[in-house]
Amino acid sequence: MKTLFRLSLATACAALLATPAFAQSSALRTERTLTLELAGQIAAKTVATCQANGYAVAAAVVDRGGNLRVLQRADNAGPHTMESAREKAYTAVSAKNNTLAMMEGAQKNPGAANLVHIQGFLLLGGGVPVRAGDEVVGAIGVAGAPGGHLDEQCAVAALDAVKDQLK
Repeated sequence: MKTLFRLSLATACAALLATPAFAQSSALRTERTLTLELAGQIAAKTVATCQANGYAVAAAVVDRGGNLRVLQRADNAGPHTMESAREKAYTAVSAKNNTLAMMEGAQKNPGAANLVHIQGFLLLGGGVPVRAGDEVVGAIGVAGAPGGHLDEQCAVAALDAVKDQLK
């Protein structure tokens, strides 16, 4: 009787484990994302790089979903820089592309010019995706230098400084 009970119990457990609710699913995947610590390092290095060049900027770091993780504003950075930095980061992570390249593309391609009408998109230089290998795990947006190309340079320098942590 005990053997029959154990056999029945084992069969029931096996049946439950084979059902979709318990079986491993290929519909789920593992994603890497930025830690708060790394996002803070990226923002701080960006602001410091721009300050060393004489620019008072804001730097925003977003996660892979475009959610703000860190926002730093240098002393004397204009109040508009905070939202501009966040929107540049959001645009870069959404499109998985640098905002400077997107801006230049929109200027040359009338079909891409409509990108400016997407809510939250800001096609100005200074937004750079954060990549771990080929995977976009977030983005940095910088605003306040006298030109988007200079904002982008600060972001790229900061990402270069933390590249070993993005492997």
